Amino acid sequence: MRINKQQPRISIKPSVIKAIALFCLCCLLTASCGQRANRSVNASGENVNNRVTIGTTLKLRTIDPADAYEIISGQLLQNLGDTLYTYKSGTTELIPHLATALPKVSQDGLTYTIPLRQGVIFHDDTPFNAAAMEFSLQRFIKNAGRPAFLLSDAVESVKATGEYELTFQLKKPFAAFPSLLTFAGICAVSPKAYEIGEGKFKPDTFVGTGRYKLAKYGSDSLKFDVFDKYWGEKPVNQGIDLLLLSSSSNLFNSFRTGGVDVAYLSMDADQVRSLDEGAKQGKWQEIAGESSTVSYMTLNTKSQPLDKLEVRQAIAAAMDRPLINDRVLRGQAQPLYSLIPTTFDVQKPIFKELYGDANTTKAKELLTKAGYSAANPFVLQIWYPSASTKRALVASTIEAQAKLKMDGMMQVEINSVESPTLFQNIEKGIYPAVLVDWYADFFDADNYIQPFLDCATGSAAGGCEKGASQGQGSFYYSERVNQLIDKQRKEPNPQTRKALFAEIQDILGQDVPFIPLWQDKDYTFAQKNITGVRLEPTQSFPFWFLKKQ
Repeated sequence: MRINKQQPRISIKPSVIKAIALFCLCCLLTASCGQRANRSVNASGENVNNRVTIGTTLKLRTIDPADAYEIISGQLLQNLGDTLYTYKSGTTELIPHLATALPKVSQDGLTYTIPLRQGVIFHDDTPFNAAAMEFSLQRFIKNAGRPAFLLSDAVESVKATGEYELTFQLKKPFAAFPSLLTFAGICAVSPKAYEIGEGKFKPDTFVGTGRYKLAKYGSDSLKFDVFDKYWGEKPVNQGIDLLLLSSSSNLFNSFRTGGVDVAYLSMDADQVRSLDEGAKQGKWQEIAGESSTVSYMTLNTKSQPLDKLEVRQAIAAAMDRPLINDRVLRGQAQPLYSLIPTTFDVQKPIFKELYGDANTTKAKELLTKAGYSAANPFVLQIWYPSASTKRALVASTIEAQAKLKMDGMMQVEINSVESPTLFQNIEKGIYPAVLVDWYADFFDADNYIQPFLDCATGSAAGGCEKGASQGQGSFYYSERVNQLIDKQRKEPNPQTRKALFAEIQDILGQDVPFIPLWQDKDYTFAQKNITGVRLEPTQSFPFWFLKKQ
């Protein structure tokens, strides 16, 4: 039954009706303006407020070029600053940047004279010239930050020898020196904004000459605004908002829900696989590229029983790289058989040639020769940074394979320690074997050899007492390798250098102070309306190509 109940009539004054109507109109206009502000599109549908939001889980300690020595700070400085040399986009071709030509090199290989660009200004309107570049380089060395050794080890002096001319005097000939000058921290900084003095850093400040100005530095976010007085090609976007997220789960969820436009380093293998499936369904974009980051096991050659060559060779033979890549890394890497990654044509897969993968027959023969058996097993202690889930799984995989295939002759003990403690103690010889990775300082094969195998002071009997290999925790010493490193650093001919690198890798495979395991692949994900995502072969991520459609 339908009931029709008559409601009482309410009388409203005309003035109240006008007030209500005006209030509703204001609400409508506010909502409309808010939507337009959020969408920021013009009549053609183009995004006028073309700022791009990038999310990352990388931890930012400082953005001071003289002290910055982490992946994230390097990537940011490549977008905020300018170096003397850089690489042509999409290639590994070295080109001038703040320089106007490749260096003029003296016959003895010690003097580099570099002409500089005119008409460049800093973000604070200070003019750029050779004196400003000299100041920047002197500050990089004398402030004694983490990367200072890159220049101080190689450079005897640097001087402005003209208003727009810079001259380096090297301690020893170094063929890869122009490549070293692409290191992001060796960029120009304003003499008015900084000072020279050991430890005088500005971790939350940057005043350089690059495409972007630092507009905000916060604990959880940074803002880059376009520098409208930039001398070269300007960004196609109106700025970058970088979100520093606390975990891979936060980055994963923020990207899936549209909270960030670009997800850049790093997520777990399962999260990458999930986003990969979404990209195949057309939900977003996946940009994958071959990385030059290498992961390896350091073996302490002074620690018993790793001081025995047969033991180190046995560990190398027992490694199963394809299994690690499949089970732990979910196919998101590639097996690596040299410390030099495959991105360099001088790479030689010596560990594959000498040992192969999961060659347990060879491993057991070598351990037997070293005096081990099922009744007297060899115990390998593996350490890794406790925050690395990936390396924890790799260590567990190595342990499981030893139990399964080594007939009791090899046992694995797994230990972890916080990263700061590990890297403070690794040079003290505390750890027998360590799982770590390496992100090169500059794009040259030398940077995968000299920092690992070079030793300034030591002997074949006593190992390395002071030098690169001691700093890496292997304490490896080889007079022949020292000679070869010195030769390739002096050698300007690429083919001759290639032959020298081949011999170094042969010795590396024979002596086994390190065991290369895998080479990363880089994965970046972008929303469908983002264009211009590029992962350069030199490992840089240029923000200035990013555009929101």
